[in-house]
Amino acid sequence: MRLFRSAYALFLLQVALLACSENEQPPQLRTFTYGSPTGHCPAGSHLGSVGATDGKVSASGIRYMVRTPSNYDAMFAHPLLMVYAPAGQSRWASERLTGLTTAATGAGFVVAYADHLQLNIPAIEQLGAIPDLVAKDWCIDQKRVYATGHSDGGTASLALAVLEKTKKIPTAIAPSAAGWTGKDLEEFQCREPIPVMIMHSKNDSLFPGWGAQTAAWWAGCNRCDLTKTKPVEGGCRAFQGCASGGATLYCEGTGSHRDWPNLNRVMLEFFVHPEKFL
Repeated sequence: MRLFRSAYALFLLQVALLACSENEQPPQLRTFTYGSPTGHCPAGSHLGSVGATDGKVSASGIRYMVRTPSNYDAMFAHPLLMVYAPAGQSRWASERLTGLTTAATGAGFVVAYADHLQLNIPAIEQLGAIPDLVAKDWCIDQKRVYATGHSDGGTASLALAVLEKTKKIPTAIAPSAAGWTGKDLEEFQCREPIPVMIMHSKNDSLFPGWGAQTAAWWAGCNRCDLTKTKPVEGGCRAFQGCASGGATLYCEGTGSHRDWPNLNRVMLEFFVHPEKFL
């Protein structure tokens, strides 16, 4: 059994088409209406720039970039949204695919996009080191670190939450079109409840039906009633009776494996207020 199944070949043509458009201007960054912070950073302790920053490189050589609200306050502890790239794609391509930057910065998130890395357990651990790097330069609430991504990026965000060395990093996850089955997840012990939003298309021919399997596994670990769900925003279904802190959504789309779901607003709301989906 291959623990990490990659969709690399599927994206090679798309990567070639997108390569010429790297380093373009980032999407619009929005202002955030600051209220009472959940935490703060001392003045002058974090020197990360306001706006769009590229050219960051982790110790293991992974390139990543960071987006902040356009009125970023370096003393306010922000939630961090990590976005991991599909197979063969760069951080720039992942930003274009997901379209998260504008809405997330407007909701007060600092957003970090990392280049794709061929997946294995050491690679997941390397990707999991990036939130700490971002928090050294920007004021981040490390109790509010969220992970998402598409295809291999979805697999990476899901893996972060179950691997022993990384499972404490994400506060919640929202993987899309991830390459794990329920049987794969059975190799791991359940962790403490964590909000999980599984996004997967019923027409995904590369990983058919895998999202429903992983959603059921997470629902079991989050001590939900596997026989009861209710419809919520975006066509998603919320498992019922889940433990506190264990909101679990399954969002089944109708696109192909390549398609990022149109659920950004729901995802950000789920990260900020998962209790609304219990």
